[in-house]
Amino acid sequence: MILSITTTHYPATDLGFLLHKHPDKLQTVELSMGEAHIFYTEKTDQKTTANLLLDIDSTEVARNHKNPNKDFSLGQYVNDRPYIASSLMSVAVAKAFSSALNGNCKNKPELVTTKMPFEVCIVVISAPKGGENLIRKLFEPLGYQVEIKRYILDENFEEWGNSKYYTLNLQHNITLQELLSHLYVLMPALDNDKHYFVSHHEIEKLLEKGEKWLKNHPHKEEIISRYLINLHDLTKQALQKLNGNEEIIASPITETNSEIRIKKETLHQKRLNKVADEVLKLGAKKVLDLGCGEGKLIKILLKEKQITQITGMDVVYDELLKAKKNLHLDELPLDQQRITLIQGSLMYQDARLEGFDVATLVEVIEHLEPNRLFAFEKVVFECAKPKNVIVTTPNQEYNVMWKQLDADTMRHDDHRFEWTRQEFQHWATNIAKKYDYQVDFSAIGEEVENIGSPSQMAVFQMLNYK
Repeated sequence: MILSITTTHYPATDLGFLLHKHPDKLQTVELSMGEAHIFYTEKTDQKTTANLLLDIDSTEVARNHKNPNKDFSLGQYVNDRPYIASSLMSVAVAKAFSSALNGNCKNKPELVTTKMPFEVCIVVISAPKGGENLIRKLFEPLGYQVEIKRYILDENFEEWGNSKYYTLNLQHNITLQELLSHLYVLMPALDNDKHYFVSHHEIEKLLEKGEKWLKNHPHKEEIISRYLINLHDLTKQALQKLNGNEEIIASPITETNSEIRIKKETLHQKRLNKVADEVLKLGAKKVLDLGCGEGKLIKILLKEKQITQITGMDVVYDELLKAKKNLHLDELPLDQQRITLIQGSLMYQDARLEGFDVATLVEVIEHLEPNRLFAFEKVVFECAKPKNVIVTTPNQEYNVMWKQLDADTMRHDDHRFEWTRQEFQHWATNIAKKYDYQVDFSAIGEEVENIGSPSQMAVFQMLNYK
């Protein structure tokens, strides 16, 4: 993928000063999944063109990238990530042109606020769920002249129709800082897939680069939602911050030192806090967190003196390394004695999973193939046999509450299924009967009439526990 920026502002070679990149040198910056090369194809006083070429390491993409296509088992390895301008290009712009993006020009500072005629060419960009109309909606209100070339799927089979890929040409008289900030935000907003984990930190990056112009953009809500992969809670927070309202959802959390703190609570935080409260309510001392990820639930439970032992298991070794870092295991020798992190799979019987008061599975089961749920059930309920099991999973009925989330689209690319409340309760009730547990259900997050809450929770308690 390549991004070209051309100006005819005299002398056009001033572009080199603005970008802090010498026109006579090929320069390279390292990225998490490859390299970005900066070079000039034209460099005269009349016209200068700077290019940003991404050289993406497909192996790194395969290692780190989630499967973008749930119906295609090789999607992790066969995908468009190395070839289109998306979040990877946005990160490259921020790293390669950081000075220009931040409005700095050491040698000619007056250029920062100088409007110049720019032509931008992006080869190739993806715009699923919107196409050409979406591209125009995002760029034209900012004053760009937009030219779009769409590609067909295969020139040898025209009957297959058009693809979701475009070459985009933009023209505008604008400052370079404004241009780069638009590209930084709008390229990942066009493409639904992100190569990084989207959390509340992305709100800070979005507003840092886009706050000045997003406020007046007629489609700011759609831009923010797509940039944050249609996560309702994050979108709501970003819009409120953009409007100058910092308070999101304030809820009192009781700390172990009896102090009351006010937290801005996302849906995920609500989910973790509710599971943690249930663990304490059950009187559990030995906790098994299955699919522990980065250790967020473990971190909450670690504050409670009631908990004497916590074991976190995940199938992904890199997640365990993140958990080890987040929990500061190397720095807290006393806490390290209470925590054990293990790599393992829910598909196989494992003696290390036996003997716990409670096992938690927070948004885990929906990542399993439906035809493998039976193996998971045997591993947890028949073999490990914890005294209690807490399971949370998305409520599919609530998906209609998220704008731009199609009825048949799941919330996460790695979800294999999402259940309605009835489907979840039917599954859990059958499990309880089969393995001699009783089960109770509760909602997580704000409930909507006839729809339910964003997430749902089942708490299994073993009958006649010995």
